[in-house]
Amino acid sequence: MILFEKHYPATLDRLVAEFTGRRLETWTFDDRETRRAAEAALASRGIAARCRSAYKPLVCAFREEIATEGLTSVEIVYPRHPGAKSSRFLLESYPLSALYPGIDFHFEAGEISEAVPIYRLRLRYADGRDEPLEVLAPNRLHLDFADEQALSPCGWQIVEGAASHLTTVYEQLFAEAMTAIREAEWETRNGSGERYLEELYLEEPFFEEPFFEELNITATLPIADEPLGYADEVLSLREALHEEFYFSLLEVFQRRSGRPLGDRHLQPGQIVPEIRFGTAYAVKVETRPYDRESISSHREPLVAVARPLSQVQIGEELATLGGSGFHAMSVAGRRLEGRYLAGSDRAMIISAGQHANETSSPAGTLQAAAVLAARDGAHFTLCPLENPDGYALHQRLIADNSRHMHHAARYTALGDDLEYREGEALHEKAIRVEAERLTNALLHINLHGYPAHEWTRPLSGYIPRGFEMWTLPKGFFLVLRHTPGWADASRALIEAVTLALNEVPDLRAFNDRQIALFERHAGDTGFEMINGFPCLISEDDRHRVPMTLITEYPDETIYGPAFQAGVAAQRASVLAAYDALQALPDELLAS
Repeated sequence: MILFEKHYPATLDRLVAEFTGRRLETWTFDDRETRRAAEAALASRGIAARCRSAYKPLVCAFREEIATEGLTSVEIVYPRHPGAKSSRFLLESYPLSALYPGIDFHFEAGEISEAVPIYRLRLRYADGRDEPLEVLAPNRLHLDFADEQALSPCGWQIVEGAASHLTTVYEQLFAEAMTAIREAEWETRNGSGERYLEELYLEEPFFEEPFFEELNITATLPIADEPLGYADEVLSLREALHEEFYFSLLEVFQRRSGRPLGDRHLQPGQIVPEIRFGTAYAVKVETRPYDRESISSHREPLVAVARPLSQVQIGEELATLGGSGFHAMSVAGRRLEGRYLAGSDRAMIISAGQHANETSSPAGTLQAAAVLAARDGAHFTLCPLENPDGYALHQRLIADNSRHMHHAARYTALGDDLEYREGEALHEKAIRVEAERLTNALLHINLHGYPAHEWTRPLSGYIPRGFEMWTLPKGFFLVLRHTPGWADASRALIEAVTLALNEVPDLRAFNDRQIALFERHAGDTGFEMINGFPCLISEDDRHRVPMTLITEYPDETIYGPAFQAGVAAQRASVLAAYDALQALPDELLAS
């Protein structure tokens, strides 16, 4: 069923055709080539124009306007606004200091002000020049689609010295599609479309979940991605729009179901923004049945895998381990496979692919499991792909753009995080329950990843709500959660694992580089450093297994040697955790 469909004229095309003044400055959500073309077209009509980027304006100013030849140092006083986090505009300057390693950048927080944000710069050159400069960062304070106040980048124009908000097609397309979805008459338990304040206090959601099988938002934008020339960093307004649609819609349905924002139990269905490059602006919103057929089948040498494994190969590699099989069924009817190798060692559960766009973990677990399976006494279970519906969606999405994060593939076809699923219909989560029953394991190692480049939501406050700590890559780190009484064993385990990780070639150097850049643009990581690796250790009674070790490698979008490095870190973590578990003294094991 089609909910909304529309084509839009481009913002700068309209201005070029209609503007009648003599001077014009704009800030829009367009790539550099499009903005330069608009300047040339306006100049041909005798209009002096400067068309700037509304997205990351300071970074774009350095790339497009500021003379960096001979520039030795820059002092940047970044703005602060009462409607945003104090570090918000420092984050937006990322990754400047890495783009220009020969320039000494010094960042300083400015006074808190409600005025339009401005970066104030002092540029010093080798020839003695000392130049002040201001870089405008237009933002507007508004209620977003979660009904939360947000300070967001926006279109802007200055005409003959008078400044005003310019509603861009990028903002309009998003707002109109979101409004159509929010106002649609979704099924409710009482058959009406009304919401009551009382729903916030119900034990169960007032609105029936799921609302749909697949909610598809297909949009085309004539906006090219612009690689920044450092690591995996790219200016990508199409990727940013994917993230905006996906997480804004989760928030809309959390509100509609009477849940708190960020609730991972929400089961709206599968939300799928497909944001593609095209020659014109267009969007179509529709509900569809689940895609139950898609399955990837390409093959890679497992020992030298350089891209995400296919679903077919994951199953084939798993079958070679021996042991006995067990399985569960996904929401859309895909089969999850696990293997149990019974032995005399202390048992460990190994899982991967809970969040299906975190792609280094299936290969890392399979490589490690092949090593463990050859040992006498090996005792473990492995499920290398816990979320096959999300994985199938990820394979579908990367066919259009393999470099985007595609968080729509993060959760299951129900739209929830399988770890948080409750009730009788466990679907994918049943594979974990069976692994726990088979092993009575003391340790579950659960391999994850996170974005390999900056993650933003530019139309809802820029910083992803609820995921603030994940906005910038900060190396490979570990999270260890334990039940009461297991603090000492957990500490001993993570000490041993981090010591072993120091032996992985180049991993510590990789971490040191990413952490240093993170601290420059975001402040302290907030992690405890254990043997040189960032770690978080906490008591958590949500898990039935006494210790749960979670790996986090910045693997969303990486390929080739970078992907192989991620797989190597995941593999090493599994092997180190298994060895550390076997070496724990008996007196540390709680009853």
